Amino acid sequence: MGIFSSLMGNAGAVDNQKLQAEYGQLLFEAETIEAGFKIFRDTFVFTNRRLILIDKQGLTGSKTQYLSIGYKSISRFSVETAGTFDLDAELKIWISSEKEPSVSRKFNKSVNVYEVQKLLAQHVLK
Repeated sequence: MGIFSSLMGNAGAVDNQKLQAEYGQLLFEAETIEAGFKIFRDTFVFTNRRLILIDKQGLTGSKTQYLSIGYKSISRFSVETAGTFDLDAELKIWISSEKEPSVSRKFNKSVNVYEVQKLLAQHVLK
């Protein structure tokens, strides 16, 4: 993922081993990481049980908020693919019955947005 793409807020895929090393302590015994994406300092991780949003805060990033969203809480989601002039794809997730998306993230072209949609569908539509 390039620095320009990071500064624009676009997510790029992160290796599962790196995610496991950094965030493995957040997982319970039977939970495994399936995929993860990084947006500058923030990360979101798809596990076999939930979506974890990691928000690094402050100038140094030493303060961190971890938001855990069970897949059962996700009422709907949308994926918008990248176009010719629009270089990023977008994912929106609605929690429960909210009118506006609770989560909205942009992906750079290195991320297969169809795979992200497939991963979410496998868990949300069970």
